[in-house]
Parts: sequence; C-alpha cells; structure tokens
Amino acid sequence: MKWLELLSVAGATLLSAVTVVVLYAFGVRLTAIAGDIRNSPASWTRPLAYTCFAVCGFAILFGLYLIIPYFHN
Repeated sequence: MKWLELLSVAGATLLSAVTVVVLYAFGVRLTAIAGDIRNSPASWTRPLAYTCFAVCGFAILFGLYLIIPYFHN
C-alpha cells in the first residue's frame, strides 16, 4: 500500500473539512451580528456572511464533482 498517498488524501480531506466548517461557522456568526445591529453603519456583515455561505456551497459542489465519476467523462 502507498502510505504517502493515503496520508496526502487524509490531510487534504481534513484541511478541506475544517475549512468548510470554519467558513460556515463564520457565516453564521456574521449573520447573528448583522441581525443585532441592523441600523448601524457596519452593513458589510450580511454580504460577507452570504459570501461565506456561497464559498461553502461551491466547495461542497466541487467535492461532489471530484467524487462522482459521471461528471468527468
């Protein structure tokens, strides 16, 4: 068995999973902040939260693209 390749895949999987979870949590936190301060000048929180959610969605769709061989042929 090729252990180096196995460790490489495990590391990439762990890194991508942590990235998606952190981005989603950051998006949830920014949404909560935007709900608390609706009339304040910090109006950048809601678009940044939606951007975090969009990046999570794209990462998940890219992962599905890599996993499902039908999309590669």
